[in-house]
Amino acid sequence: MSILIVESPAKCKKIQSFLDNSYIVKSSVGHIRTLDTKWANTDIVINDDFKPPFIVIEDKKDVIKSLKSSSSNRKVILAADDDREGEAIAWHCGDILNVNFNENNRIIFREITKKAILDALKNPTKLNMNEVYAQQARAVIDLLIGYKLSPCLWANIITKEKGLSAGRVQSALLKLLYDKEKE
Repeated sequence: MSILIVESPAKCKKIQSFLDNSYIVKSSVGHIRTLDTKWANTDIVINDDFKPPFIVIEDKKDVIKSLKSSSSNRKVILAADDDREGEAIAWHCGDILNVNFNENNRIIFREITKKAILDALKNPTKLNMNEVYAQQARAVIDLLIGYKLSPCLWANIITKEKGLSAGRVQSALLKLLYDKEKE
């Protein structure tokens, strides 16, 4: 018995139709945890064990409860999208469900067809932790720099655009260039 966890609820029914009764397909409905924004306003200590603090997204508590109850006594198969965000979503789901990330419990498919799903199940892999860490790094940079720089843009740039925000990587790069230029 296995539970296959995807990101999108729209994919569940279609994928379930390809599988027998030994599988149930559930959705995380996207991200289930996020960085704790309160953390950005503290003295942040970065060391060899740096782990950004994640909190459960308030409206995902019921999703997590459902995933936990559905995964009881089942093998968990992480089947989020094949991109950096998907890898992070799979990691968060696996972390909450106490998945052993040293096992091949991640499947990747690029189309929702019976053949693609069955082939993916025959060839599971490990979660790509480099992609997980890349997504976490982007989120940390966004929180530490983008959240603080964006209000500066709102106050000083006149535009008709709504939701003007400072880019994650671009903002950090501009700061590095500015510091280097001053030097």
